[in-house]
Amino acid sequence: MLAVAAAVFFLIITPGPGVLSTAGIGAAYGYRPGLAYVTGLWIGNNVVAALVVSGIAAVALAIPWLRWLLLIGSLGYLLYLAGRIAFAGAAIGFITPKSAPGVWTGFALQPINPKAYAVHSALFSGFSFLPGAILAETAIKFLIMNVIWIPIHLVWLWAGVRVRAMNLSAGTQRMINGGMALSMVMVVGLAGAAQAR
Repeated sequence: MLAVAAAVFFLIITPGPGVLSTAGIGAAYGYRPGLAYVTGLWIGNNVVAALVVSGIAAVALAIPWLRWLLLIGSLGYLLYLAGRIAFAGAAIGFITPKSAPGVWTGFALQPINPKAYAVHSALFSGFSFLPGAILAETAIKFLIMNVIWIPIHLVWLWAGVRVRAMNLSAGTQRMINGGMALSMVMVVGLAGAAQAR
């Protein structure tokens, strides 16, 4: 089980759309909207895990046109989130968001997040430790995943909120938001390149 816990930790903590957007939303909007967003991410993460465990994800992703549709949706949504983060607090009237991303925004990211499928596929198809009791093993893996997932995302949110609390100049805050958004765009590019192979 220690191998499972270590794998979950390293698979989740590495920068991906979920943790990057969590830090970005914390920096751009603060703690309360960030918690709502993380709640949505958490719900969506467990839905994706259930899709992977049930085999529904494998069946859906085996259909080429559906896989490409999900990829395009994923890339578009991640670019949208990157834009929301990049322009939060910017003085450009036509792109200033009217409200902070919330639970639904976080939830909507996970079903189209390529990293979520990769993490859950690796976790649930590997690291067997109860070969004679697959249901018990799956339940324990869900527990381990959530016990590690929640604090990691709260730490990323805290880091984003700490940046916000520094009372940086508007220009510096825009640069930080832009940097977080650029990081998300880079993740989008890597996901697109990996899927195109």
